[in-house]
Amino acid sequence: MTSSFQLPRRSFLAATALGAAAAQLAALTPAFAQAATGSSSRRLEPLKSIDAGTLSIGYYEAGPADGAPVILLHGWPYDIHMFVEVAPALAAAGFRVIVPYLRGYGTTRFLSADTPRNGQQSVVAVDIIALMDALKIQVATVAGCDWGARTACIMAALWPQRVKALVSVSGYLIGSQEAGKVPLPPQAELQWWYQYYFATERGRAGYEKNRHDFAKLIWQTASPKWNFDAATFDRSAVALDNPDHVAITVHNYRWRLGLVEGEAKYQALEDRLAKAPVIGVPTITLEGDANGAPHPEPSAYAKKFSGRYEHRLVSGGIGHNLPQEAPEAFTKAVIDAARG
Repeated sequence: MTSSFQLPRRSFLAATALGAAAAQLAALTPAFAQAATGSSSRRLEPLKSIDAGTLSIGYYEAGPADGAPVILLHGWPYDIHMFVEVAPALAAAGFRVIVPYLRGYGTTRFLSADTPRNGQQSVVAVDIIALMDALKIQVATVAGCDWGARTACIMAALWPQRVKALVSVSGYLIGSQEAGKVPLPPQAELQWWYQYYFATERGRAGYEKNRHDFAKLIWQTASPKWNFDAATFDRSAVALDNPDHVAITVHNYRWRLGLVEGEAKYQALEDRLAKAPVIGVPTITLEGDANGAPHPEPSAYAKKFSGRYEHRLVSGGIGHNLPQEAPEAFTKAVIDAARG
């Protein structure tokens, strides 16, 4: 499952920008030294909240109010602490950093009990565009992992005028229900076991009852060489106690397989995404050398990025949760993309 393929680097950075970024990262080395030990004492606090679209979105903000905006998007089953070392490092480099809880996580709540607990791919991106509007952010660099990477890719594909640059772990992750109907080789299907588990009522009930143990298993299998401690996991697991978390998670995976419908008002967006649109904004994709989660080969998505593009393989036993396992590499990618 680990990719050893690395695309030739096509750096889009001017020499002066690269030098400045390197100098800033050297100054931030002490912050990353803590991450190397799996620090669990730091928390992204205090949290803020703002009404945006159908949600009251809980989020962490750091850095100068007039700094260039960066939005960091977490995945499943993780939370904003995926960026616990990245966010303060970017803030120290002068960026305005926004780290929201996605729908169904942490302090994010639906404004109405009548709103469908929808987890289809486009709606999460709609949420973040609504957040940008609420915060009066016209353009931002967007970076993410897992669900967050998919959301960032969708934003860059559908609203390129709102995305200055993109950083995506595991590359181009936009999918469609039609693509989800195509059977994969047996070993690839095995990697998606939880998707089929969630397709059953037994799976929904099991996740409701055992969501923390379930999430810990995903952490362990997706990042087999990451020796996170109990406190690190517990800090994030609290976010899964959101009252809408199970419904959003189950709908997301059932929607991917075409077992449930999305909301009709988002169908036009899904129709555009089903065509696998090319992303034209400046992009850096990242992959860990020990990613145990299902992920495409870099060669499979390189041509989906038509703008300035670079792929980076991060070595050292780095698994699926790359921003938390290799915060220095992820932070550098955001700085390089944002200032390139």
